[in-house]
This record gives sequence, C-alpha cells and structure tokens, in this order.
Amino acid sequence: MGLSPGLDFESRIFFKPEGARLLEQAFLAPRYRCKRIHIGGNTDPYQPVERELKSTRSILEVMRRFNHPFSIITKSVLIARDADILGPMGQAGLASAFVSITTLDRGLARAMEPRASTPAKRLEAISRLADAGCPVGVGFAPVIPGLNDHELESVLEAAAKAGATRAMYVTLRLPLEIKDLFREWLADARPDRAARVMSLIRQTRGGKDYDADWSQRMKGTGPVAELIGARFKAAVKRYGLDTPLRLLDETQFRVPADARPQLELFG
Repeated sequence: MGLSPGLDFESRIFFKPEGARLLEQAFLAPRYRCKRIHIGGNTDPYQPVERELKSTRSILEVMRRFNHPFSIITKSVLIARDADILGPMGQAGLASAFVSITTLDRGLARAMEPRASTPAKRLEAISRLADAGCPVGVGFAPVIPGLNDHELESVLEAAAKAGATRAMYVTLRLPLEIKDLFREWLADARPDRAARVMSLIRQTRGGKDYDADWSQRMKGTGPVAELIGARFKAAVKRYGLDTPLRLLDETQFRVPADARPQLELFG
C-alpha cells in the first residue's frame, strides 16, 4: 500500500467492514470445500481498534455459525474476550490458539512493543483460554539473540503454568526495510549491546542480516541457531509443552439451515 514499516505501520490500519459478510458468502458457494483457516498469520487480528470495530469478533461468529475450523495467533489479551467462542469450538476440535510472548521483562516489552499487551496480560489470556477449553500454545517470538534469547526457558515455563500445552518459536527476521528500522531502534534502545546483537543475528543468517530461504528463514542456521533450537526442544519436553498436535475437524462444517437457498426445500 506504499506505507513505511515505521510510523505508517504504527499509525494507519486497514480493515474490511464487510469481512464477515464476504466470508459467509464464500462459505455458501457451492464449490467451497472446508479447509482450516489461520487467522493472524500476516498481522495481529486483535489490534487496539478491535475493541470498537469488533471485526475479528464478527469473523469468529461466522466460523462458529458454520462449524468452520480455524487457528488464531495474537499478542493481545483481547483474545480472551472471545473465549465464549474459542472455548466451545476448541472443545469440539474446531479451534486452537497461540499467544505470542516476546519477553517477561516489563521494561524490555515496553521498549519493543509499547502498544501491545504486557507479558502478564498475555499469560492471563493463555489462562483464560485454557480455562474455557480452547487448546492454547505459546509462541516465543521473535527470538533475538543477545537480547531476549536468555528468557526462552522462563517464558515457556510461565506459559505452561498458565495452561499452554504447546509451544513454537521464530528467530528474528529482518526482511526489506525492517532491517534498517530494527538497527535504528536497537541503537537507540540498547546501545550497549547493539553491535553484539547484530553480530549474533548475522551468525544465524549466514553472515547477512536476513536470509529469505523458505526452509531456513523461520529458525536460521549455524551454531547460534542450533543452540537456540536445542534449548527450545529441551524446554518443551521439560515443561510438558509437547502435547501431540490435534488436527482440527473439517468434517463438522455445515451450512446452517437459515442460510440455505430456498430451493433446497425441494431437493
């Protein structure tokens, strides 16, 4: 859309006011075949303005109405508002959630994600979703070597205590203009360790700021990336975050009676 990844990204947002209606139309199409939908893979579905717009809420209501399986990921406690949908659908094998936690350090969290929910609130979201019956995992993301990687075990332990049953991680990615934005932020927020952090990041990316190779870009390569992976694997086992992945049930999808074309009465 021609926007910058800095101030534009933080101050301007696009949303689809007719998103729920259009989604329902797609589900009603005769050729539609149900496949799990993932919500939040490109941008967080619980932006602060969601409190007023309820755009994500309306999407989830359509999912519930059609028994359509979905997964969702966010860094916002606002997801707990929708536990009344996520809980029953999770129990029915139709929904799962992930909550991303970058750090437990309130100061670092405020510096990195000043407008996102605090670490304590994110743990609260995990707890409320788990209590409602929705399978919920924790995403330690992004892992930034030299900045927050030392918290890997403590984040996973806290999430497990809150009710998470699975975990994942993503090593920091710096594509396109993001690398320059991150370097500027790092030099300003953590000048004492900026050079070391960038050095460690490059060690996970073959000597570059970023490697776009699909098979490597989420975890990185090299000794630093391998150590992070080994620590994650051990912590997941230690804290019981290795619950087998439960595939969401696509067979329950149905078009509700009040949405079926009138001609079906004669079919």
